[in-house]
Amino acid sequence: MPKAAAKVGVNGFGVIGKRVADAVSKQNDMKLVGVSDVVGDYRVKLGEMKGYQIYASVPEKLPDMKKAGVEVAGTLEELLRKIDVIVDCTPAGLGAKNKVMYDKAGIKSIFQGGEKHELTGSSFVAQCNYEENLNRGATRVVSCNTTGICRTVGTLQNTIGVKKARVVLFRRGTDPWESHKTGLINTVVPEAHIPSHQGPDAQTIIPKLNITTMAARGPFNLGHLHFAMVQLKGEPEKKDVLKALKSAPRLAPVRISDGVDSMNAVAEMMRDLGRVRADMWEVAYWEDILDVTDGEANMVYQVHNESVVVPENVDAVRALTGLETEGSRSIAKTNEAMGIGNKFL
Repeated sequence: MPKAAAKVGVNGFGVIGKRVADAVSKQNDMKLVGVSDVVGDYRVKLGEMKGYQIYASVPEKLPDMKKAGVEVAGTLEELLRKIDVIVDCTPAGLGAKNKVMYDKAGIKSIFQGGEKHELTGSSFVAQCNYEENLNRGATRVVSCNTTGICRTVGTLQNTIGVKKARVVLFRRGTDPWESHKTGLINTVVPEAHIPSHQGPDAQTIIPKLNITTMAARGPFNLGHLHFAMVQLKGEPEKKDVLKALKSAPRLAPVRISDGVDSMNAVAEMMRDLGRVRADMWEVAYWEDILDVTDGEANMVYQVHNESVVVPENVDAVRALTGLETEGSRSIAKTNEAMGIGNKFL
């Protein structure tokens, strides 16, 4: 007999939360029961317009949310009694406090990359370690940058084999909605230590990956740009690397020869493809920049910070609840429901 649809709640209706709520709503084996937040701002009101049941994450905020004109269905604690799994999309650090509440309610919980790996003892990227997360009580979907590394370098690790990876990350300065608060102007800010945190974080997903990362933030908000230098096992050629990359479910090539010669060109392509919010759930790599010499693959790829982890959260729901036992099948279901592929043109 088919399993019943997983009943899902989302706590935190910001950049990631609103996207996760939309993605869950598209799945035929999940039901979005409600979303929770602490304010009644435009995002929450737009969620209410979509028909989402709204809850107050903190009881004390409920009167203010109602005063703002939001029809609040109840508190987060009440939402927890109605669901099987909660996707915590609250600001970094709050998830660790919220987990106590989730555990007390006896439900599964999914956290974002702003929380520490130790919170759950497990991290998640669907194509890399889905089965390791089956029926766990909780997991953590890693950050957008770590997701990008795991999809690209992880693909090469699992197909050809990686001796050593070096990845330089040029990170966006801020999320678009916060550009008026913390945007960088005329500067680049390097991360203060090597390796940057993304390398060790990738090793929580791929423990045997030999990787060093360096990172800096720049004055743009279209996404992140990664430069990867990967020493591969054996003597593979460019065609072998491209074959591996093109077989991955959420990697898609772009080409300078098509006029896609910059981060903004990739973003414009997403708009022209009619993507909601111009989201890019895939990682876009430049096929005609890729070079393989003496067994070393050098590549450039772009990661969309606002959306790349969204399908991972959907797959994490299936893994924790046991809705699907094989990662490849969950990825295929999520991809079909959301319109995700491994090519744009």
